[in-house]
Amino acid sequence: MNTAIYEHCPDIPQKLRERGDEILGHGITNSEEQGHLDEKAEAELIQTVTETIQRHEGQRPRGWMSPWLSNSEVTADLLQEAGYRYFMDWTCDDQPIWMQTRNGRILAMPYPIETNDNRAIVWFRYTSSELADMLIDNFDEMLDQSLRQPLVCPISLHPFVMGRPYRIRQLRRVFEHILRHREGVWLTRPRDICTHIENLPAGIVPGS
Repeated sequence: MNTAIYEHCPDIPQKLRERGDEILGHGITNSEEQGHLDEKAEAELIQTVTETIQRHEGQRPRGWMSPWLSNSEVTADLLQEAGYRYFMDWTCDDQPIWMQTRNGRILAMPYPIETNDNRAIVWFRYTSSELADMLIDNFDEMLDQSLRQPLVCPISLHPFVMGRPYRIRQLRRVFEHILRHREGVWLTRPRDICTHIENLPAGIVPGS
């Protein structure tokens, strides 16, 4: 969550809090990327966001996703040094992987580019039904593959895209399909995935 939300729309974090959602660090606004910042400025940005979330939520965020996935050569280092346990900037695999930083490791948590309504509908101009078909096919294939390795199947949604009434029916179709497989999947938050992986024996997750 962009921390500017606390000032401009305080009702949103209140609802997220009541629902038990996880709040990740996501910069101050989505109009300000961080990848071009020098190391000192980037570290200060991370610190400001972290302290703001901690002040409002009573705890530090465990995860981070840079605005627009913009990151520098030292973003992973700075996040690990700031106490972050995972981040979602690298879309390099469908399974979480450990990445080495200059002072330890941090978990790269999968974040979707293709299964992302903003990219699919706004950028690539798929219809809502095409996106729904893609989400279902992606889920089914990953469910089969997950018998051999632990996978994360994220879906990125934005209210201003898929939240429109004429698209909601297609999104509902996706969720209904996923729920038919409820006993075979774990619907959870990134921080819970991170905790689970941190407790797995070495060798299961790449980089461990």
